[in-house]
Parts: sequence; C-alpha cells; structure tokens
Amino acid sequence: MDSARSAILLIVSGPTGSGKSTLCERMLNEFSCIQRVITSTTREKRPGEQEGIDYYFFSPEVFEEKVKSGEFYEYAQIFNRHYYGTLKKEIDSKLSQHIDLLLNIDVQGAATLRAAAQHHPALKENLVTVFVRPQSIDDIRQRLHLRGDPEDEITRRLESVAGELAQSHLYDHIIESTSKETDFQALATIYQAEKAKRTQS
Repeated sequence: MDSARSAILLIVSGPTGSGKSTLCERMLNEFSCIQRVITSTTREKRPGEQEGIDYYFFSPEVFEEKVKSGEFYEYAQIFNRHYYGTLKKEIDSKLSQHIDLLLNIDVQGAATLRAAAQHHPALKENLVTVFVRPQSIDDIRQRLHLRGDPEDEITRRLESVAGELAQSHLYDHIIESTSKETDFQALATIYQAEKAKRTQS
C-alpha cells in the first residue's frame, strides 16, 4: 500500500458554538501525529500570534492574487470583511510527507473541499469529514451566551445555523454533541478507525 494514502485530512465542521474549536485543540494535544492545517487570512495579526504558526497573514491584494492563480483549495470572505482560505501547498506538501492533518472549517469551506476532491484523486483518498451537531439551536444560543458573545453577534450567528445543520448529512460522520468528553471520545474513535482502515487495506 502507498503510505501516502494512509495519511488523513480530517475536516471538522459544525455550527458556531458547537464546541468544534475546543474539540480540535484537544485532538492536537492528545495525538502528536496530527498537525493543524494553517489557514491564511487578511485580518490583522493579534498580539501573540505568529506568522506560519497561527495563520499565514496576507494583504487583501496578495490574497486576491493567490486566488486568481488558483493557489487555494477553498476561500471565503467572512461577513464581507476579511478573507480566509486554505492553501493547496499547505495540505499537499504535508500529506505527501504522510502527516495527518486536522482542519476546523465551516460548512461552506468543507463543501468546497469536497468538490475539489472530486478533481484531485489523492485528496479524495485522504479526506475524512466530521460534523459536530448540537442538540438544538437553543443549546447553541446558550453556549454563545455562556462564552460572552454580544447579543447582536449571537443573533447574526444563529441566522446561519439552520442552513448549516441541513448540510450535516453530506459528511462522512456525524457526532451528536452531548459533552466535551463524549464528543472528544467520538472524534478520537473516528480518527483511529479511519486510520486503521487505511493502514490495513
């Protein structure tokens, strides 16, 4: 078996407030063999953030040039402000080194990557998609309140939740969110099973 095929690009999506960021951080802490896909952005660097570790920071002009030259697997402009995107070389170079990757991404970005995989056989073989589905929209609202989001921000974010939930069936796996520990165990089990399946086939 080609060992490159045993590398996994694990995509984790879910509505805002689903806990997917916390879930992904724990996966990276618990599994030293997994690396985070570093996203590119046009937003300003925040205190403590480092180029090439937290994000790749580009000016809007440079980002748009990279879009035109086809350097991204996916990109989006969030709330008509900053661009975010996933560089092809960020994924391809690491998968070719047999490094497992984890990407926390919204449903729009995941859909674009699934579409891209149809034209890139190597990417398709490596791709595993997971959707974290909260118990209800009220559950999401409560989580956003608990983390201190402003009310207008909560309202704006909740407007997109129904559409995001409607796409959950497009993913390889769905985690019915209950608690941080249970969700983590579910994601860890999915990762280990997918890894074993590729290693043994």
